[in-house]
Amino acid sequence: PTPLPTLIRKKRDGERLEDAEIRSFVRGVTEGTAQQGQIGAMLMAIRLRGMDAGETLALTRAMASSGRTLAWPPAWHGLLVDKHSTGGVGDKVSLALAPALAACGCKVPMISGRGLGHTGGTLDKLEAIPGFRVSQSPEEMQHILARVGCCIVGQSAELVPADRVLYGLRDVTATVDSLPLITASILSKKAAERLSALVLDVKFGEAALYPTQESARELARSLVEVGAHLGIRTAALLTRMEQPLGRAVGNALEVLEALQCLEGGGPPDLRHLVTALGGVLLWQSGMATGAEQGRERLARALDDGSALGTFEAMLGAQGVPPDTARGLCAGTPAQRRQLLGEAKVCEELPTPQE
Repeated sequence: PTPLPTLIRKKRDGERLEDAEIRSFVRGVTEGTAQQGQIGAMLMAIRLRGMDAGETLALTRAMASSGRTLAWPPAWHGLLVDKHSTGGVGDKVSLALAPALAACGCKVPMISGRGLGHTGGTLDKLEAIPGFRVSQSPEEMQHILARVGCCIVGQSAELVPADRVLYGLRDVTATVDSLPLITASILSKKAAERLSALVLDVKFGEAALYPTQESARELARSLVEVGAHLGIRTAALLTRMEQPLGRAVGNALEVLEALQCLEGGGPPDLRHLVTALGGVLLWQSGMATGAEQGRERLARALDDGSALGTFEAMLGAQGVPPDTARGLCAGTPAQRRQLLGEAKVCEELPTPQE
């Protein structure tokens, strides 16, 4: 294989990396033969020089095959769906969307991340629930999907190990906003999930990774193009992130707001986004004749209690004691707050009336 400094120099000087060279770099990351300084240098070279569509696809494939890929029963073919958001403030969509989709008959093996940059992570929010276990083996995931229809888990050491290394280093090397690195990070995990359909929530605005609609559209195009090459039916929605989604920001507070959405209530902007993304996925997987019909079906799952029931079942399947899961899903707002714990210091900040 070509020595890593040669590959770094090649990308630093704006040259194109061959597929075999990209696989060699990813192998070095996975096997631990690449030094952290070298990986950081390559990340910065990619951030500054970019990658064409072919390089991005090769990087995504190499990362996806750096570990195990998930295998599912043939009967689930066409039903396996997932959603990914590029991150914002107050974005608790996954907490309501995964169980709502499962209540509609989908299988949702959602592999989520932790906070990156200033954006909150879905796993961090779920860990505010006492007992919730984000670490599940591929076998445990299949068991939960068979019983419940959805799970929200972290990346296990077996799945896309290359991304675990790169994801951690991007945050400390100021390469979080690199288009090919974002594309490869998101889609390598989705390729390992063996999905049928994927919807992407690509955010733009002051609180998003990409401030302008044009830059967000460029990322959406990259994701949809690479997703299609990987054999996943991929769609992207561009959504505004000029202000927090919903009214709550903070792990436990966002769980409480997601529960309101699962009861058919909650802030209108949160419900709108959950049903819009879910509607597209139901359409993509053939469970609705169009996105609008899909949206209506998903809204019914939120309103009739089936999504909330699925959320409770998912909590139980992922380690939450039954009494806690019941209390969260059927309790009063005060009981829910007590279960999740309240901040020791609360300060009210009144705004002057206009």
